[in-house]
Amino acid sequence: MISVENIAISFNGQYLFKKVSFQLKNGAKVGLVGKNGAGKSTLLKLLTGDIEYDSGNLVIPKTFNVGYLRQDLGIQGDHSVREEAMKAFADQSDMEIEYDRISKALETRTDFESDEYSELIQKISDLGATLEMSGSAQNAGDVDKILLGLGFNQNELDQNIREFSGGWRMRVELAKILLQQPDALLLDEPTNHLDIESIDWLEKYLQNYSGILVLISHDQEFLDNVTSRTIEINGGRIYDFKCGYSKYLSQREELFELQRAAKANQDREIAQLERFIERFRAQATKASAVQNKIKQLEKMERIEVDQRVVETMKIRFAEPPRGGQQVVTLKGCSKSYGEKSILENVDFIIGRQEKLAFVGKNGEGKSTLAKMIVGAVDGSGKIELGHNINLGYYAQNQTEELDLTKTVFETIDEIARGDIRTKIRDLLGAFLFRGEDIDKKVSVLSGGEKGRLALCKLLLEPYNFLVLDEPTNHLDIPSKEILKEALLNYAGTVLVVSHDREFLRGLVDKVYEFKNKCVKEYAGGIDFFLQQRKISQLNELNTHFSKSKKPQKEKRVEGNDQKKELEALIKKVAKKVANAERKVNELDQQKEILELEMNKKGADYDPDLFARFNRLENDLFAKMQEWEKVTEELEKLNTKWDNL
Repeated sequence: MISVENIAISFNGQYLFKKVSFQLKNGAKVGLVGKNGAGKSTLLKLLTGDIEYDSGNLVIPKTFNVGYLRQDLGIQGDHSVREEAMKAFADQSDMEIEYDRISKALETRTDFESDEYSELIQKISDLGATLEMSGSAQNAGDVDKILLGLGFNQNELDQNIREFSGGWRMRVELAKILLQQPDALLLDEPTNHLDIESIDWLEKYLQNYSGILVLISHDQEFLDNVTSRTIEINGGRIYDFKCGYSKYLSQREELFELQRAAKANQDREIAQLERFIERFRAQATKASAVQNKIKQLEKMERIEVDQRVVETMKIRFAEPPRGGQQVVTLKGCSKSYGEKSILENVDFIIGRQEKLAFVGKNGEGKSTLAKMIVGAVDGSGKIELGHNINLGYYAQNQTEELDLTKTVFETIDEIARGDIRTKIRDLLGAFLFRGEDIDKKVSVLSGGEKGRLALCKLLLEPYNFLVLDEPTNHLDIPSKEILKEALLNYAGTVLVVSHDREFLRGLVDKVYEFKNKCVKEYAGGIDFFLQQRKISQLNELNTHFSKSKKPQKEKRVEGNDQKKELEALIKKVAKKVANAERKVNELDQQKEILELEMNKKGADYDPDLFARFNRLENDLFAKMQEWEKVTEELEKLNTKWDNL
């Protein structure tokens, strides 16, 4: 068990935490949440002993092994991927070397009766028993299993780790920590560099992990699937909720409603005390009473309530001009880097007002094709933008177009038009620029801050086609929700490269999966895609994506009326599926809120409340039936398309 007792931490005389206390028992799975800058990463470093605290007490058993995944990449050697991961067993490796050394020494010794010989025999016996208990013989198999689960293929395990990007090398760091099987796992944004398949694997691994888990993540679904307790850091205090993330949102709102009511009562009490003091201060007969009121006022601990402006504000993209029916057409698009082929003969068309996602493992060509569409990367084949298409692009390294000499505020102020000019500070607040941050020069911003500023700037330009490459990587959950709401209300076409399922859910109505140099289209939302992938066998998917056979739905044949009619029908039904998914999610959330309201009533029977609950359940049941019906219809249409 880890115990945090009245811990206080300050930087430059300012307290980040004060009187923070909580306990982590074995098996606890905790999501650590709060705004950027609230101190989440600092709290993880406290639990590792990496930082000192001003006061309080931190109790961690001496034998406790803590595994910590940082956001920054540590030093890695000039080794293969497998060899780097094997460093997780460095202690065992040292024991194996010592075992071999003693074994060789014993082969040449003849002083069988000496004390030194007996000591060597005892030592090699102890080492052998320890190595057997540690399961060192299984290490190589465990390494391969973890690395494959995190997205590497078998051939890549023998490649030099320096040939891989920072994201893939972070996966190796995560693998090393998991292989150590620590008593406590502290993970700071582990999904930032993972694709959907690897996130799914990591979820299952963590669900079966028996130690203490403390997790920082901006992936709401990942938190819901893994954690059963949520600790929020807010204003130097913590709020401990014994539930996962989604339920925490409802319970937290109730808590803050109570706080707001308590503050209102306290404000009234303070006003009464102040009026009494002011009224009777000059009267000698009331001097004692006035002094008592003054002391009462001084001792009162003032209630502070976070107004949570970021979570309640709404933003909209600039109204886009009307473009052509076909936004972009791709014909025979291929891309290679040297002798390595990334994409081969990709064909598809993106229509007006479509919202679609590129998904798949890292390195399969998602960002590459997005860059080809916007003209940032050359390739073979033909890419044509439609009539009057004004394209906006957000890349993960989108910093070149920012003027380094301007401040954050000036960057947005120079392009803001209309009513938004009065709300620039609120808009910047939604993208985590608050207080003195808005007066910083762009030149001093971090890479993540520049990326967020570029995304904020994108909102204000009148684009009718947005290409967004991992737009949520540097956003916290409230800011992601704001961006998603803005995209849902956006009248243009959206292409988003993302591994964030919750962000994509209800946002996109078509998914393109990248695998084995090809692209496969799924005419439905992200849930439809995940459902299809779980139904299909992996070997069947590999068959569909084999080099000798093109994707069955990738190629569109011009002049084929039957195929055009079927394509239009698939689009129509796919929109019905996406709308039904969205409505089911909305009704499900309304049901949770109503259940909380009923639980608050306890034994008090409220007929109106129960009637509303029954109507909501009926509506949810009907909408689920509708979703099942249109999903089945879409599956049949997709099968028909595959057979044409």
